[in-house]
Order: sequence, then C-alpha cells, then structure tokens
Amino acid sequence: EIMVGDWSSDVCSSDLVVIPLALDFMQHNPRVEVDLSFEYRYTDLVANGIDVALRLGKLADSTLGARTLGVNPWVLVASPHYLKKHGTPRRPSDLKEHATLIYSSVQGNDVWRLRNASGEAVSVPVSGRLRSNNLSALLAAARAHMGIAALPWYVAHDSLAAGRVVEVLKTCRLPEQEIHA
Repeated sequence: EIMVGDWSSDVCSSDLVVIPLALDFMQHNPRVEVDLSFEYRYTDLVANGIDVALRLGKLADSTLGARTLGVNPWVLVASPHYLKKHGTPRRPSDLKEHATLIYSSVQGNDVWRLRNASGEAVSVPVSGRLRSNNLSALLAAARAHMGIAALPWYVAHDSLAAGRVVEVLKTCRLPEQEIHA
C-alpha cells in the first residue's frame, strides 16, 4: 500500500504530480498492486499498514527507513494586474507593504524566510486577508489579483506558463522542501 501524506491539504495539486507517476509506475510494473491513499495529516505508517509514504519537509527522527527523492521548490507569484495596481516588490522588505496570501500549513507564523540575491537569509513579516491550508485556494486568490502568494512550483507552473501569474522577486529563493519516501 502506498500513502501520499504530509504533502499539503490540497488534493488537486498533489494529484497533478502523484497520480500520473503512480499510473506510469503501474504500467511498468504490471505485477504490483497499488492502493493509493491521500492523507494530509501525519499518519502512523506501521499502525496503518503503509508500505511507502511520500512526505514533504524535514522528517522527524524515526526508526523507519527513508530515502530522499529530491526537493520541492517554491516561488512567489502575483497577477500582473495586482502588480500594476500595487507595484512590484524589488527587495524582500517590500513584501511588508503588500497583501500576501498565506499558506497556513507552512507559513503559520506569518514570516516568510527567503535568501536574497547574495544568499543572505532574510525574514520578512507578512500579512494579508487570506490564510488557507489549501494551495489551490491561494493560487486562485493570486490569479484573482488579491495579493502575492508563496507556492510550490508545481502548483504555480501552469498559471505561470499561461501568464495568469508572474514570478515576483526572481533573484530571491524560498526554502525548498525535501521530498522523502
């Protein structure tokens, strides 16, 4: 049994990545049976009979084995209309003057931590009218000109490609989340 957990509380976003990978894996491994479950909270893998789980972020110390699969990069995005009306931030400290869309599962303390162009760590207090544990809600709000959102690249990718949102502070980097199996 495979469980996708601690990903986010956003089924649609993880569906875009996990389901195609699972189906491809099954096509290449016809004798493997998969029970694909999506849980968005910490789950006791042993007690629930889970063979493999995908988790994002730092792992707690555990007696379970884990393998790092890669990283999940994040980007800051806003709609062109929002930026035209409110201005485009040029440095991290400018974010204090903007409406931000806060992902409560990761940025619960209303401080965004970035690395500026020279690699220095910068912490910026942010505020906004919308907080959500749902990444699709934050992307929709950014597309609706409501502010600047910090989103995983895989969530923002299609909207970036279509020009519905643009990347803000391209020279700065948000922390990447580790992806583990």
